[in-house]
Formats: sequence, structure tokens, C-alpha cells
Amino acid sequence: MPKLYEYYGLIVMFYANEHDPVHVHGKTQGRESRAEIIVINGKVEQICYEPVSGRPPLEAGEMRYFEELVNARADEIVSKWIDFFVLHKPIKAERITRRLK
Repeated sequence: MPKLYEYYGLIVMFYANEHDPVHVHGKTQGRESRAEIIVINGKVEQICYEPVSGRPPLEAGEMRYFEELVNARADEIVSKWIDFFVLHKPIKAERITRRLK
């Protein structure tokens, strides 16, 4: 379960047994949502946010932080996905302490 980022109490991560398409989970205090990153011809074209089945979704403020982080770091998340799932490289978590807006 590689953790990618910590951002204002939110943990952004992959599950180790993930599947395509590229996506990350945002979790905090038992709540969880997911961001699917649509890549076309090597370029991030769209990000879709959705709840995770069986888990309460992130609250509004938490979701804003999740969207802020994923929108700012989408290309990096795709790169980390390739590193972890395709190239089998370890991922180092990053703690972000300043707003990304």
C-alpha cells in the first residue's frame, strides 16, 4: 500500500493490488474517495473523482484538498504509477506542508 503524499491530514495512496486505469485514493479518518486520471497519448486529459464502494466519502473540505493535490500533481502521480506498477520501483512518500493552489 504505497503512500504517495500526506496533505493536510489526507493520505493519498495506491493500493498494492491496483489495476488500470491510473487512479489514487484519498483517505482520512475512515473516509475515502478516488481520483481516476485519464491519460491519452501520454497527456493527462481528465480527472474523475468518485466515492469508494463500501466507504464513506471524503467530506467537502477534505475533498477540496484531495482535488487540489491531484490536480496539481497529476503528471507526477502517473509517473509514480508507472514506477511502482510497471517498473516495480519503490515509492517514497512526500509530506506537503504548504498549499498547492
